[in-house]
Amino acid sequence: MIVPPPPEPGGPLGKALRRREDRRLLKGQGRFLDDIAAPPGCLHAVFVRSPHPHARIGAIDTAAARAVPGVAAVLTGRELGALVAPLRMAPPIEGLLPMDMPVLPTDIARFVGDPVALVLAASRSAAEDAAELVQVAWDPLPAIAGIGQAKQAAALVDPAVPGNRVSRQGFATPGLDAAFARADRVVETRFVQQRQTHVPLEPRGVLAIWDAGREHLTMRVGTQAPHPYRSAVAARLGLKEFQVTVESPEMGGGFGQKIIPLREDLCIAAASRLLNRPVRWRETRAENLMTAMMAREESIVTRAAVAADGRLLGLACAMEVDFGAWSFFPANYMARVVAMILPGPYRLRDYGYDVQVWLTNKCPSGPMRAPMAVTSWVMEGTMDAVARELGLDPLAVRRINSIGDADLPFTTATGERYDALTPRATLDAAATAIGYDALRAGQAERRERLLGIGLCTVVESTTYGSAFYRAAGIPGSGHEVATMRVEPSGAVIASCGLMGSGQGYETSLAQAAAAGLGAAFDDLVIQIGHSDIAPYGMGSRGSRGAAAGGGALYMAGQRLKAKVLAIAAAMLDLNSAAGLDLRDGVVLRLVEGAWVETGLSLAQVARTAHLDPLRLPPGMEPGLHAVLAYDPPAMTYANSTHACAVDIDPATGALRILRHVVAEDCGTRINPLIVAGQTHGATAMGLSGAMMEHAAYAEDGQAVAGSFMDYAIARADDLPAFELSHHDTPSPSTPAGIKGMAEGGTMGGIGALMNAVNDALARAGAHLDSGPATPARIWAALQAAKDTA
Repeated sequence: MIVPPPPEPGGPLGKALRRREDRRLLKGQGRFLDDIAAPPGCLHAVFVRSPHPHARIGAIDTAAARAVPGVAAVLTGRELGALVAPLRMAPPIEGLLPMDMPVLPTDIARFVGDPVALVLAASRSAAEDAAELVQVAWDPLPAIAGIGQAKQAAALVDPAVPGNRVSRQGFATPGLDAAFARADRVVETRFVQQRQTHVPLEPRGVLAIWDAGREHLTMRVGTQAPHPYRSAVAARLGLKEFQVTVESPEMGGGFGQKIIPLREDLCIAAASRLLNRPVRWRETRAENLMTAMMAREESIVTRAAVAADGRLLGLACAMEVDFGAWSFFPANYMARVVAMILPGPYRLRDYGYDVQVWLTNKCPSGPMRAPMAVTSWVMEGTMDAVARELGLDPLAVRRINSIGDADLPFTTATGERYDALTPRATLDAAATAIGYDALRAGQAERRERLLGIGLCTVVESTTYGSAFYRAAGIPGSGHEVATMRVEPSGAVIASCGLMGSGQGYETSLAQAAAAGLGAAFDDLVIQIGHSDIAPYGMGSRGSRGAAAGGGALYMAGQRLKAKVLAIAAAMLDLNSAAGLDLRDGVVLRLVEGAWVETGLSLAQVARTAHLDPLRLPPGMEPGLHAVLAYDPPAMTYANSTHACAVDIDPATGALRILRHVVAEDCGTRINPLIVAGQTHGATAMGLSGAMMEHAAYAEDGQAVAGSFMDYAIARADDLPAFELSHHDTPSPSTPAGIKGMAEGGTMGGIGALMNAVNDALARAGAHLDSGPATPARIWAALQAAKDTA
């Protein structure tokens, strides 16, 4: 498929329009799941969960719970297992072991919070009271609380995974050994990212309604991917997809946690079908923090082969991942992307990795906004380590290794292709904006406090087309489908398979669709989130919304525009549509080099297409509608550079961010205001994770971060005002030159903050190789440096 270039300036694409959805959201008129009234006869659900990290499940006594007034049923894994098929995760990938997961465990609970029973009652309070009366005969087992214990294999998390290692893959270019042999220095650096969780403003929840007469299930649930969610629910419950409707209301954040149906969703659906009553479940904050899904627990060691001038000759990476107890996704999925894109913005020809994924008795892992987030800290932290080892300036080391315009198109050591990337430009822009030279000079003048400067250039993988999944050996598709129709009045209704959770899709997607068609922005509406209305698409994930969804809508608009102009030509008694265009809902004609109005509007053409089809060109079918499927490139890459300046009090370890600058290239910006908001939000999430977030577990496997008293997240006064600049180059591989950009801020925020902290600590001979960079951990690193001095 030939992708169209960006449209001429002046249309809706590129305008900083205010988000349509904000009017209702700011006025409290949004419609979230809890705003949907409970249907008559609705039951409320509460789960009984394991208090142990690893325990055999004996008898489950539900008699006292069933005796509570209002309780309709108490279901265990045995009853629900007869209604919901288990999930088998076994893609044909070398080095990846298969795993099976029942809807609820019946023999062994594998982590604190593992659900083992479901209580259904007429009220939430009755269900909560009854859940406390369910008696489970637990037989605690030795727990695997980390990768170190997993390697010892004193206990197995999954009996089908010997030694607890569920996945291992490796790769090396043929010249890697030679690169190390000719190196002047080999620099080894360690990075440990702590376990985190998604913390959406709105925890998970679902309302399931089974219609026995129609044999139809309606799921009202906040999901980022309504159609894949529907397919999974139908398959697990033994239904056909036309028997399931997914309606996604407003969603208070997802960040990857709300892509697939997790076990609770399937239990609720099965219970509604079994009892023929609506069933509602709302997750508590404690459940969300400890049991929903987690991410990011990774340990990486890099060995960089370098020349004396700082040039990178080769890089070897050893990565270990704590995957948790169950497999909702292929265990190698996120780790593979990390390893694949690790070389980032640098001219690195020889590279190798060894990636191992381990099972532990912790909440399972899954994608979280920027699942490859650690890559930028690792690569940029390695560049800082090289600079320190060789006594060079970190900015100079980056410049000598950075991919420049003359290097494009560039193919990485792992085979990824960069065709429109500007890492050198964003690096220079960020360094200039933050006043790099002046800050370096100021470091030497500081006596009582430590000043740190962190740089982090990000290469962000986006779109994830079908070719990516094929290459990874993972079943699935990355295509997106768009539909567009023009009603007789000229009103335009467009749709695709995405669902928003705060991205502003109702505005940005409308801009892309209106730009493709040439309609007035105010005459077009986007309908998403309903599986019976929107076409089948792959959903919102992986920074694919703009390039895949917006691109498909842009091209669907162009396809429909061709028909509009053909009809307009007939109405104007012209032989062809050459020299005609549709802009802002008005048909224009090129006359002597100038565009002039023809007197026709989109509304007039639409009336003719629908209500006077005999006036249409011969052979043309009535109506105005288009369906278009678009499969984007395997990957499209955006880039940015973050520059962060921090102040550290050595006496307490207190950390303060002085400034944070972002220079970004995200291709054609559909809406600059929304792009800025996404960059702010993603960067804030990265900084919050780097500074304070930690889904901590004790040495015995107990979860110890069950509330915001223990799981800290950044507040507004913890963060600086972000300073943004843009250096955009359109992608030649996507419609209108659009790239994704919603995750790069998280990557850059983590890397820039950690590099700034270590730049400051280096003045005192200290180093922090693991997050989060809390005052206590910073102080401990400073004390350790004093003790060894």
